Amino acid sequence: MGCGSGGSCGSGDSAPGGCQSHGSCSSGSCNRMNVHDWLANLPFSDPESGCRIVEVSFNNGSRKDYFKNTTIHFYEKGDLIAVEGVSGFDVGSVNLTGELVRLQLKKNNIKEESADIKKILRRATESDIAKCKETKAREKDVMIRSRAIARQLKLEMKVAEVEIQADGRKATFFYIADDRVDFRELIKIFASEFKVKVEMKQIGARQEAGKVGGIGSCGRELCCSTWLTDFKSVNTNAARYQNLSINQTKLSGQCGRLKCCLNYELDTYLDALQFFPNDCEVIEVAKSRAFLVKKDIFRNLMWYTMPDSNKQYPLTIERVKKIKALNKEGIRPDDLEPVEVLSGKPKEVEPEYADVVGQISLKTLEKDSRKRRERERGQQNPNQNRNNQRPPQNRNQNPQQGQGQPQQNRGGQNQPRPNQPNRSQNPNQQNRNPNQNRNNQNRPSQNRNQGPQQGGNQQNRGQQNQSKPNPDNNNQGGDKKE
Repeated sequence: MGCGSGGSCGSGDSAPGGCQSHGSCSSGSCNRMNVHDWLANLPFSDPESGCRIVEVSFNNGSRKDYFKNTTIHFYEKGDLIAVEGVSGFDVGSVNLTGELVRLQLKKNNIKEESADIKKILRRATESDIAKCKETKAREKDVMIRSRAIARQLKLEMKVAEVEIQADGRKATFFYIADDRVDFRELIKIFASEFKVKVEMKQIGARQEAGKVGGIGSCGRELCCSTWLTDFKSVNTNAARYQNLSINQTKLSGQCGRLKCCLNYELDTYLDALQFFPNDCEVIEVAKSRAFLVKKDIFRNLMWYTMPDSNKQYPLTIERVKKIKALNKEGIRPDDLEPVEVLSGKPKEVEPEYADVVGQISLKTLEKDSRKRRERERGQQNPNQNRNNQRPPQNRNQNPQQGQGQPQQNRGGQNQPRPNQPNRSQNPNQQNRNPNQNRNNQNRPSQNRNQGPQQGGNQQNRGQQNQSKPNPDNNNQGGDKKE
């Protein structure tokens, strides 16, 4: 909701280029101390009996005043209008209309028929707005110069804000001072220096903080710059009733005074403390005396401490009253009988799931990483991988044979083979003749119809080898290949 036009919403533009709310941003950045008219859309039986007084804000909500609408026009919130000023006119923004203004007049003890209420002249024209912008641009330079003049006259005062009327005929100087200030000479210098009619108004530190604005320790905008209009006195008793530590830095606001919010919940604490006994700061037991530390209005408990220990004992109001009655009779009870205070916070239920971050194992990623490592190793040692990929000597052996009939395979291996001496003489002979092994696989076996449980391929191969006793066949095939 912040206005992006540099605060032009409340500075006199008829068609602002920012939030288009005519200076009615709820964030307070364009217009301070906004009011929501919650009675604006309610129908009334007699429209003529409506309130003709309009609340107008000046200088982006820094000052508000009431004006009577004697024209036939109806003004809505955010409209720029020209009103009566001191020997001239001023330009302001409509802040509140309707029945809610009547409630504000009653709150401020202003009569609706009072003759002191000035009138609304007209809607602000383009020349009025241009004149207002010109005079508002002078305010900053006038404030700096006025502070320098006050310092030259050695006056104990601080000029907080300067507000110049739209037609430039009057200037109001808001100043802060601890004591009375004789500014008669100062007014003469201001009038001759700035060529305006001078009005001096003294304000307090709280009003200055409201005009400057800012963010409080709660993280929100200051109450004095948004909605708080009347400032009540705040003392340290408000902090004591609320069991707050008397720390000046934490209890003070940006104005240097005690925070106004200390009074917000004070009535609630005072109502609750009525049920607590007043004369129970010290109670006596058989062991020693107990001294009151604090009162808990939310649990209706009173906390006491013993001189010989740092532990605090919570007691109920009934127990404290009973001990006090016994002490008046000269009886000291044996024990304080403190109650057990349970934490009001709900117990945190452990979630059913477990935090497995960093423990998840993805098999697909592991396989990819394993294949990548093997590929890298193969690129580094290609010759070694080729030797490892060579088939074993018994390549023609059926893998199911060893699993299904281990006993028969052993028997088949023990049979005498005529070409066994040739293998011992030339161990690489079988690898040199791969074609022969392929021919042996493609040749039909004599006992092909036998099942795998009776001997499998191993017995058939043994019969084929016995039918060819010539040991020179392998050598001839090898010589041809070479």
